[in-house]
Formats: sequence, C-alpha cells, structure tokens
Amino acid sequence: MKFILHTILFLGFLYLLVCVILFFLQEKLLFYPEKLSSDHKFSFLTSFEEINLHPDSSTTINALLFKHPDPKGVILYFHGNAGSLQSWGAEGEYLSRFKYDVLMVDYREYGKSRGVVSEQNIYKDAQYVYDYLKKAYTEEEIIVFGRSLDTGIATFVSSQNSPGKLILESPYYSMRSVAQDRFPWLPIRFLLRYPLLTYTFIDKVRCPICIFHGTQDEVIPYQFGWQLKKLLKKEDRFITVKGGHHNDLGQFYEYEKALTLFLL
Repeated sequence: MKFILHTILFLGFLYLLVCVILFFLQEKLLFYPEKLSSDHKFSFLTSFEEINLHPDSSTTINALLFKHPDPKGVILYFHGNAGSLQSWGAEGEYLSRFKYDVLMVDYREYGKSRGVVSEQNIYKDAQYVYDYLKKAYTEEEIIVFGRSLDTGIATFVSSQNSPGKLILESPYYSMRSVAQDRFPWLPIRFLLRYPLLTYTFIDKVRCPICIFHGTQDEVIPYQFGWQLKKLLKKEDRFITVKGGHHNDLGQFYEYEKALTLFLL
C-alpha cells in the first residue's frame, strides 16, 4: 500500500513538474529564432531597404523592404517561428515578382530585432508595422500574408484594419488546439500563454481571404487549417495542396497558380 502511495505521489510530482516546465519554458517550444548581430549585413539578389522601427523606447523591429519598380501595392509578410530575415529574405524576393513591394519583419528577439516577446507585444508590433505602411500605401494596396505560426498574427492585424487581401499559408484554428492535440494529457488551456485564437479573428476580416494548406503538413496538421474553412466568406478561397508538407507548398503548381490569380 505504501509503495502504491509513493508511486502515485511520484507520478503526481512528475506531472506537476512537466506542467511547470511547459508554462515557464514554452517560448523555447514555440520560437526558434536566429539571432543576428546589430552590424549584420544582409545580402540578396534583389535590391532592398533595411528599416528599423521602434514601437517603444526599448524595442527595435528590424524589417526589410523589397521594392518593385512599378508596384501594384505592398505585401506585409509575417514569416514562421524559425530563422530570421536572413533566411526568409528569399521569400521576399519571390513575392516581389508578382509586382508588389514586400515588407518583411522579424519578431522581437529574432534577427536584429530587440525587445521582450509576448503574445500582446507581437500583436502590438504587428499593428505598429501596419500603421507604418499606411503612411506610404492605401489600405486597399496592403496585402497581409502570414505563414505558419504567424498566420494568427496576420489574421489579427487584418481583423483590426481594412487591408486589400489576406493570405494564410499553413494556418491553425488556434495554437491552443494544436498544442492540445500534441499534448492531450496536459491542461493546455491553463498553461499556454500564447493561445493565438485565429478563429476569433477570422470572422471579423472583411477583405478577401485565401488559405493554403498541405494535406501532409507534419507541423500544423491539415485538419487545423480545414477547421477555418467553415468560417470563411463565400468569396474566400481555401486551397488544398495534395501531398504538400509544411515547408514545400511553393513547389506545387496549384499553389503558384492560385497565388498568382489571387494577387492579380
């Protein structure tokens, strides 16, 4: 009897320990930043401008603006949870081929950006960057593009403003639902400090939306993107990329075809 009691207490202690670790170290599970020195020199084949934005006195948001000689507008691109602008710059070059300027930003603690990351700070910074673009472009000319983890951020900023279009690549219903699926034995609702509730934002987005999701996505399973489909407007599009994984949708013909048509 004493052995059983000790075993129960030990297992209870382990469970509590895992909960504590997840609560305090969840940034390590969600964010995989590549940090760059402040004097890092970016190098790309396409001409670009480096910009530093300051939402507050202790924060620097590093951004890259890829310019097209005759742009139809600008794409505000929020990249995924790994890397930095150095590794994501090629995506800016690719998107500029559609005759748009492209502004890409790094989170706080990513690349050359500085500051303390939190869910509210990410939302705050996204709005700050959007307001920055409004000084040079009309809202109709702004296309918000979010990928992976940043689809929640892109949807949030689109719900608070009136951009011309919203593009989501490999999105999720909520980060809470993804985490609960991955850790069904943990009380995720009480532990997760980054719930990122995309579903609460998307029905407030008034502009056209186009969603891409691969059926073989191993990071954010297809089902979590599909759950958003029922919240879309009639004119919105949901593109299923059969056989597509998390990081290779751009290699599929149906992806480029649909993206080209949506960006016309």
